[in-house]
Amino acid sequence: MTWKRVAAAATTLLLLAPAAPAHAAGPLTEILVFSKTAGFRHGSIPAGIAAIRQLGTANGFGVTATEDAGQFTTENLARYQAVVFLSTTGDVLDPAQQSAFEAYVTGGGGFAGVHAAADTEYDWPWYEDLVGAYFHSHPANQTATVRVEDRGNASTAHLPQAWPRYDEWYNYRTNPRDEAKVLATLDESTYSGGNMGDDHPITWCKTVGAGRAWYTGLGHTDESYGEANFLRQLLGGIQIASGHRPADCRPETGYTALFDGSQASLDQWRQAGPGGFTLADGTISSQGGMGLLWYPVRTFENYSLKLDWMMPGDDNGGVFIGFPDPQGDPWKPVDQGHEIQIDATDADPSRTTGSVYSFAAPDAAVRDAALNPPGSWNTYEIGVHGQRVEIWLNGVKVNDYLSNRAIANGYIGVQNDGAGLDINYRNIRIKTDGPGQPPGVDLARGVRGVASSVEPGSLYLAANATDGDPATRWGSAYSDPQWLRLDLGRSQPINRVKLTWEAAYARSYQIQTSPNGRTWTTVYATTTGNGGVDDIPLTATGRFVRVLGTQRATQWGYSLYDVNVFGPAPAAR
Repeated sequence: MTWKRVAAAATTLLLLAPAAPAHAAGPLTEILVFSKTAGFRHGSIPAGIAAIRQLGTANGFGVTATEDAGQFTTENLARYQAVVFLSTTGDVLDPAQQSAFEAYVTGGGGFAGVHAAADTEYDWPWYEDLVGAYFHSHPANQTATVRVEDRGNASTAHLPQAWPRYDEWYNYRTNPRDEAKVLATLDESTYSGGNMGDDHPITWCKTVGAGRAWYTGLGHTDESYGEANFLRQLLGGIQIASGHRPADCRPETGYTALFDGSQASLDQWRQAGPGGFTLADGTISSQGGMGLLWYPVRTFENYSLKLDWMMPGDDNGGVFIGFPDPQGDPWKPVDQGHEIQIDATDADPSRTTGSVYSFAAPDAAVRDAALNPPGSWNTYEIGVHGQRVEIWLNGVKVNDYLSNRAIANGYIGVQNDGAGLDINYRNIRIKTDGPGQPPGVDLARGVRGVASSVEPGSLYLAANATDGDPATRWGSAYSDPQWLRLDLGRSQPINRVKLTWEAAYARSYQIQTSPNGRTWTTVYATTTGNGGVDDIPLTATGRFVRVLGTQRATQWGYSLYDVNVFGPAPAAR
């Protein structure tokens, strides 16, 4: 975001339309398609070769198709930006050819494996590392649901979150997740014959030496090679393998979703300032502004934040880190946190994509080489450790800045800059690696509370304190004591309570829990309350939570804009 005080006034990548390359990306001029089989031979190989030739014609690269392993020489492989193993099976290369291919990939060449490429070269350990996992077995062809995990990658960004399709579904001998970036998984509950359980990768990518490897288990049937979504996936895989499209292929484990594409996860966020976001197909799209969608569940310190973003054209957005509770004002994060900018055309280098806005410009050459163009998805990783801010774009580090602001522990958010400055976000996730509580969920959101009283003649009801609206509040009668009670529905762990007071606050109050709403345990108490926001870490368990005010700080009653009760989020995979 530019955060201009004056408001400023889609490109769709079609399957067979030439894709605009990323700035300074390696040229894609020629690939080799290898389809030799020494075991089972797939009848779809001719259809696959024909489809890849069509992709090459439409996207400006040549395709050489062969089953001659003699082409695997150092001199010949140097002609190609990537080699596609199209449903190869068995031992297809001799030792000299293996050595040439290994040197080609580790020296910077690309590998794209399709379907039975995982049923190849079982006695070659380096190849197992390259392809990611060996084939184990498969059930009969049937329809299953593919769950797209990485929606910023060039080979999967176009796909819906849930993608039902008919194919032959491979089980693998090992799970590649620890060594590769998993892009999509199979939902074994949607078909029969899977044996990998809840985590069944089916498409992934990785780096191998200086080279790139991409693999998909799809592509058994002839019909696959006439299917638009699969062909676009295959094109993206070839472009990633060749280095033509940047991609973050580092393994990713231990992250917890803050926004997973569902309405339930979006409901945990809050809008500060004008405008907002609409939700469709797991994507939030900006409308109006200027405002900020922020995650009020907790602050973060010592973390890696990842998210996918896309600008349709010359648009604007940003990711905010390290700011205090904005209390409805989107300018507080500007003044007290930092924005990681998304705007490739600003004339000021410190205000372009990859910058810490107005503080630190990115390495422009590195950034340009890593950036996918407007209309394409990109992935940010933002590392915050103390006051150090590191920024990776599509897996490439583009900025490293030591701040003089107090950003070590703060909230995060994404920006909607204004009408006509469109930005889209997906898959916001975080991993903490230092002190602090794990991410949680607001157990109180939407719970209709019960209060000892309501301010006379008002509509300041108890439910206002848990409705997620920072403009509504609960207000009590003008006497002591008063209380607000919440029923969480079942007994569960509680790790934090956050109280946002209006001007009428408590000097003395207690936070209590109960298993039954009758017997209460005090888990926090203070006699020195000073209003504002009380963010209180706890270790407690209970079904009921009560805020019991025993001494008012003003002549008025007790008044709370928000009561948030946080418990642990579901465990990350």
